[in-house]
Amino acid sequence: MKRCIVGIRQPACSLPRGSAVPSIWFPSLASLAAVLSDDNRRLLRLIHDKQPKSLTELAELSGRKVPNLSRTLRLMADYGLVSLQRNARDVQPTALATEFLVVLD
Repeated sequence: MKRCIVGIRQPACSLPRGSAVPSIWFPSLASLAAVLSDDNRRLLRLIHDKQPKSLTELAELSGRKVPNLSRTLRLMADYGLVSLQRNARDVQPTALATEFLVVLD
């Protein structure tokens, strides 16, 4: 699984030096904490490990309801953390990252 470097985009700040340049930027520490909460990181690991074929299957595995998963996964997809592949009647989630390095200045 891909290790993902994330950072917080500060207005009028230069990019971090060195090799730890974030590939995903969050607008604030609060948004980073919300998207990468303990529950959401567990969800990413579950998706990676169990490879559910649908949101319904993921709901059964996770104990979360489909509408809740759908909202959470759409947000994660906006940040490039998951891929949501639409099949005939289902949406199959794929975790694109499960390990994170957070770069703060």
